[in-house]
Amino acid sequence: MLNKNIKLIIAGLIVITAVWQFTEGNIGNGIFLILLTAIPIFLYYKNEFILLAFLKLRKQDMEGAKKWLDFIKKPESALVKKQQGYFNYLHGILISQTNINQAEKFFKKAIELGLSMDMDLAVAKLNLAGVAMSRRRKLEATTLLNEAKKLDKQGMLKDQIVMMKDQMKKI
Repeated sequence: MLNKNIKLIIAGLIVITAVWQFTEGNIGNGIFLILLTAIPIFLYYKNEFILLAFLKLRKQDMEGAKKWLDFIKKPESALVKKQQGYFNYLHGILISQTNINQAEKFFKKAIELGLSMDMDLAVAKLNLAGVAMSRRRKLEATTLLNEAKKLDKQGMLKDQIVMMKDQMKKI
């Protein structure tokens, strides 16, 4: 994995090479190099290992997703803030299968760092509500469920939210 700053340096070098190609009269090469600059800039904002982990998670391959996330050694220095949020979000999803207490820490950190999509934020808050409910913190769970309901604009989590509210009534 390349450091986020190295990706920007590579993009800068490609742009310099493109300008040089333009001055030499090789317009086609310059245009191609300008288009090629999009790859390191895209990878600056979207980490390749996080993207691969999402693909594995989509196929329900938890071990594969964990393997890709393990390639990121120092997320604080290698990732931008939003990527760190998704790094913690993915770790929270993976760990919630086995250790819900540790997953809570990852979900809280993911929410603190920020997630780009409302749906991801809703899932994180729904998981935190489940943790709060299991620890008999009904007020916190209710607040988190209401926030998750507001963030779930497509209604994909509607059934889970209703189910959790029904379970809270039993507590």
